Amino acid sequence: MSGYSNLKSIVFENRSGVGVMTLNRPDHMNSFTHAMHVELEDLMLEISEDKQVRVVVLTGAGKAFCAGGDLSEMKNPETRRSPRVMDGSRRLPHAMLAVKQPIICAVNGHAVGIGATIALFCDVVIMADQAKIGDPHVKVGLVAGDGGAVIWPLLIGINRAKELLLTGDLVSAQEAHRIGLANRVLPAEQVLPAAMELAERLARGPALAIQWTKLAINRVLRQAIENVLDASLALEGITIASRDHAEGIAAFLEKRAPQFEGR
Repeated sequence: MSGYSNLKSIVFENRSGVGVMTLNRPDHMNSFTHAMHVELEDLMLEISEDKQVRVVVLTGAGKAFCAGGDLSEMKNPETRRSPRVMDGSRRLPHAMLAVKQPIICAVNGHAVGIGATIALFCDVVIMADQAKIGDPHVKVGLVAGDGGAVIWPLLIGINRAKELLLTGDLVSAQEAHRIGLANRVLPAEQVLPAAMELAERLARGPALAIQWTKLAINRVLRQAIENVLDASLALEGITIASRDHAEGIAAFLEKRAPQFEGR
């Protein structure tokens, strides 16, 4: 497929029916730019129509899976308010759900913000034992709008999700496994091989039965997206223009505690 050769921030290869996608900005902890957002959306949609790919494994290059949004873009409110950026935040969960094939996420390191959302929208999550996961939107004065408010309550229950999304705290891989965010926790060097082993097993299985079982289960997730995503993104868009968000970004860059005003 021609689109696979045009990738800049993601590496894709088909390993005998297992499509391996690697977020590939290791010098930036695979943090997301708008361009990377678009690239991942397009790649997901292309894979969904590729009959040569029976299972997908998603991982990150370097020490992190994904550290969240790229701060060089986040610190510019005009960029964040761009309709293209907000539209991208809406399109990505839909693009991931459009993938018929099972997606196994090999979380090789920390998964933060959009990185956590991407990992949790996969079908199976295998985490490195030293990795952490969390959605710290609120720590920079933002609503958890790009999918966190959708997926966390489904996986771990409403009250537990509220605690983690309202505090923005990261949790260890062991805690993620205990509460239902991760299927397995393994030493870092075993994460990708374990994901590949499961992917190869699924790739040998009955594709229609596997894909349609995923489709049936994901009806619950699709309903949650329709109920929550647009509202959460709209509220995130409002908080982007808030003083608290400007203060949250400034405090992060200056390595100090933020002084939020509630406006």
